[in-house]
Amino acid sequence: MNLKIKLAVFDFDSTLMDGETIDILAGELGLKAEVSRITEEAMNGKLSFFESLSRRVSLLKGLPVERVDQICQNLPYMNGSLEIIKYLKAENIKVICFSGGFRNATSYAKNKLGFDTDFSNVLHSRDGVLTGLVGGDMMFDWSKGDMLSRLQHLLGISREETLVVGDGANDLSMFKYADMKVAFCAKEILKKEATIVINNKDLREIKNYIY
Repeated sequence: MNLKIKLAVFDFDSTLMDGETIDILAGELGLKAEVSRITEEAMNGKLSFFESLSRRVSLLKGLPVERVDQICQNLPYMNGSLEIIKYLKAENIKVICFSGGFRNATSYAKNKLGFDTDFSNVLHSRDGVLTGLVGGDMMFDWSKGDMLSRLQHLLGISREETLVVGDGANDLSMFKYADMKVAFCAKEILKKEATIVINNKDLREIKNYIY
């Protein structure tokens, strides 16, 4: 185990979770193809994350919150997600999830997978139904990097002691604040900035690089 690592930050969608939460939610309204197209543009860096998130969430207007929670509590977690988190925490490494997705999914996953805390976004609702509006911790392209930098200062942890794992363009900002940068089944835009590239859908492969 590389004892220098004290903090590990994971993206959620297509990293800790096998898929995109918003695409699955959109499927309930018959809009999965349209939302998936916007998601793909954003993850490849062709559209600002704020713009893409706002556009996609607006399409979810009218979806009952109860159904959102049901879906978010039955998402397929990535192969090896539980094991890698358990492995890291056994070494006294803080494990945190940063997600441009939603607290309905990440807060539930925190209890299932065992990471320490989550920073994500909140779907606005009125009378138990989504309004199509969203706000929260991870609204912009730069949000993950900004939050990571602040956490490092708060915890007294350096970039040399930080591991980050993600798959898309909105993970680029946190790559700037870590020496160990894992592109996991990632878009080319992220692979170019990574120090470690994993193309197999198994998070346990991270163990091969921490020793």
